[in-house]
Amino acid sequence: MNLQDSVCIVTGGGGGIGAAIVAALVREGAAAVVVTDLSVDAAAAVAKANGERVTSAALDVSDGAAITALVQATEARHGRVDLVVSNAGLMVDGGLELTPDVWQRTWEVNTMAHVHIARAAAPGMVARGRGHFLNVTSAAGLLIAPGAAAYTATKHAANGFAEWLAVAYGDRGIRVSVLCPEAVHTRMLASSLERGNEGVRKIAETGPILTAEAVAESAIEGLKEDRFLILSHPNTLKNTQRKWADVGRWLGGMRAYLRSL
Repeated sequence: MNLQDSVCIVTGGGGGIGAAIVAALVREGAAAVVVTDLSVDAAAAVAKANGERVTSAALDVSDGAAITALVQATEARHGRVDLVVSNAGLMVDGGLELTPDVWQRTWEVNTMAHVHIARAAAPGMVARGRGHFLNVTSAAGLLIAPGAAAYTATKHAANGFAEWLAVAYGDRGIRVSVLCPEAVHTRMLASSLERGNEGVRKIAETGPILTAEAVAESAIEGLKEDRFLILSHPNTLKNTQRKWADVGRWLGGMRAYLRSL
């Protein structure tokens, strides 16, 4: 993808990876970036820090109607949407003890948000014959997030949806990428460590923990190369290949890993 003069939407851009991607897009010469976040103040701060080409809006990504309105407003103002960075995410620690409401909220944010924004933006992209979706999922969607069942399941679903989207719309001018980072210095990681998630702690100890800016640079590089799978951490591909070479053995290894915590 050529990012020069592109019109972009970034969800969950009020901090962390989303904010770093906003800054990277501006450096790449994007014509306009709309940064959204559940916190209007956080989104506005990122917009202010990145100059006049960046505008902000409050957005709950679980609200499909609000997402449609945002896309329509962006198209009305700028004439098109070239790139959607669907980045907003939610991580809640726990397993079977999590309530159905928590599972549903995690599903809405981590999976359905990608569906909502694809439904809203794909028609315009198809009409123009070009467009790109970058869905920020997680290495947990390829492997597992110990201690976070809903996060693991919804990130797997998000990757599956992205694969479907790439197949269904790839011949209609739409490109799709998934960014699957492991541990990153963000509020999400800090909060999980504060809550005592031992699996996340072990991953953080073995590292590497990358900065959001480093992950954003991986995203930009992958977008320029039109890669579907964008991996920021050095061992993600190797571990995923090891998993699918013998899933049963890998699952046994994960059980042993958890017993060692």
